[in-house]
Amino acid sequence: MKNVTILSVLIFLFTCCGASKEKTTTEVAENDFYSYSAKNIQGDSVSMADYKGKVVLVVNTASKCGYTPQFGGLEELYAKYKNDGLVILGFPSNQFGNQDPGSNEEILEFCQMNYGVKFPMFSKIDVNGENEHPLFTYLKNNVPETEYADIKWNFTKFLIGKEGKPLKRYESKVKPADIEDDIKELLKAD
Repeated sequence: MKNVTILSVLIFLFTCCGASKEKTTTEVAENDFYSYSAKNIQGDSVSMADYKGKVVLVVNTASKCGYTPQFGGLEELYAKYKNDGLVILGFPSNQFGNQDPGSNEEILEFCQMNYGVKFPMFSKIDVNGENEHPLFTYLKNNVPETEYADIKWNFTKFLIGKEGKPLKRYESKVKPADIEDDIKELLKAD
């Protein structure tokens, strides 16, 4: 009798856990890149649907990081391809070594003065953990297989195709110029 009770409890727990996992997968599948929004660095809500039909590069940024000079390379890509349909979205985060402690205004001023950044910048967010922005949860869960689930450092990049599908993730050490061929290929696609 004891074995039957234990077996029944195990079957019940297995069934409940399986149903819960299935529901989570369904919830993730119902959303797409265009269903998210975020506050820009001025505090206004921006829908990702504003970028339909464009190739999008989403980057978590920081102003006081060894990779901060990548702002220059990102701006070069943006200037070169924005008229062809590329948009770069910068999301400051202070989660890695306290490397973006300033206010949104200070971050924007730094980016514009030091790197001439003109691509859209967003308000500071968390990209990992309990308070991570839902857009980053979506990107991490929907980009094709990568080595890490969580973002490991500043300047992790997500490349999204014209249909809103996350296609690639690039870790911090990958320079913007190293992504240019992938961007050009997507811009050519219909």
